[in-house]
Amino acid sequence: MSEALNIPLENLREWLEQQLAPVIEPLKSEGKGLLSDVRGKLSDFNEVCERLLVDSEKEMAKGSRKTYRSARTANKLAQDALEAMDKVDVPDEVSRENLRVLNEDLRRLLTTVEMERRAMFLGIEPYFILDRRRFDIAWKRVIEAFKALQTFSLHKYVKAEILEDAISVINGLTHLLNKTEKAKTIKGRMELRKKIFEERIAEKQREIAAVQTKSEMQDLVQLNMEIEELERKVKNNLRHLQKPFIKFQSLARGPGYAVTPDELKKLDEYLNDPFNALTTEEEGYPILKSVVRKMGDAINQGKLKLKSSRLRKAQEQIREVLEKETLIPIHQKCREAFSKRQQLLTSEALAAFQNELTNYQKELMELQRRKEFIESKHAVLDKVHQELLQKIENQRKELEKTILGLTGKKVAVTITL
Repeated sequence: MSEALNIPLENLREWLEQQLAPVIEPLKSEGKGLLSDVRGKLSDFNEVCERLLVDSEKEMAKGSRKTYRSARTANKLAQDALEAMDKVDVPDEVSRENLRVLNEDLRRLLTTVEMERRAMFLGIEPYFILDRRRFDIAWKRVIEAFKALQTFSLHKYVKAEILEDAISVINGLTHLLNKTEKAKTIKGRMELRKKIFEERIAEKQREIAAVQTKSEMQDLVQLNMEIEELERKVKNNLRHLQKPFIKFQSLARGPGYAVTPDELKKLDEYLNDPFNALTTEEEGYPILKSVVRKMGDAINQGKLKLKSSRLRKAQEQIREVLEKETLIPIHQKCREAFSKRQQLLTSEALAAFQNELTNYQKELMELQRRKEFIESKHAVLDKVHQELLQKIENQRKELEKTILGLTGKKVAVTITL
């Protein structure tokens, strides 16, 4: 198998036209001759129609009852034919598109004039014998010119059309390459902007880390961790009272229960935020004990009913709260941790650090948002770029097949990306 010729895309059109010049130039020459023939035949037919128009107007001017109607019919036929011919534009250059448009225009002209001729000749006869004969002869020559052009367009001009298609693909590839280059340039700018944002984000993260390493901030972080652990312990120690609390809350809102508004409020707090409820209790958590005691009485009186397994666990936890006072150590730790955190939060130094940290975090979020936007745009652009490259490759392969069919030569089209 012979080696393929490597031809750069920018040189391909010139090479292809040189290779096919012996075939294409005679076709172009023949096509121009046919266009000239059509133009001439239409011109001749136009003159015949204009002469018929003049002759019929003269006859109409005589006002003869015998010939007036035929003259008027002949006049209309000439006018309609001239108007139909005005819509036909014969191009100077031969191309597939020019031939297609001209053939369609001529086909419409032939259809229109032939219908008019058949309909009106009967109304003209037996007058204007010479005009009708000239009309028919000129019209027949237009039809013959059209048929010759049509045959040329459908059969002979095929190879030239394939060349035009190939040139169109070459132009399309050049356009795609320009778009690809533009996309590549924009991608480069996007990557640069992304890198700048990444550097700014890293710098902002270092600033945040520097603030977070301040002793006051570290103390606050440590306290928050301790409070999170205490929240879990409080919730765990009161877990078996949650269901009884909910039922007792419903009972306490009805008549027959001496539950104070403070106790009802605190009961709601123990259901929603056990840590905060216990922390804000006075030493010995008297409100919790009062609520638990009254709830225990309701259980003993059968007014608050629970399943046996849930009942046993609730009664055990009630004893731990009222008798064993197991919550005292946790209560003290909660109050101490909460107090320390409040002191830290009200210190001027921590307030300044937190304000600085908040500002840094806002700036970081904005930088990350802008970076994500750039990444999203970059991803879309990269997809477009890849699609363009794939389209270029597909068209390149098709072009090589077309060239092989046109010239019989194997060509590798080289494209610089």
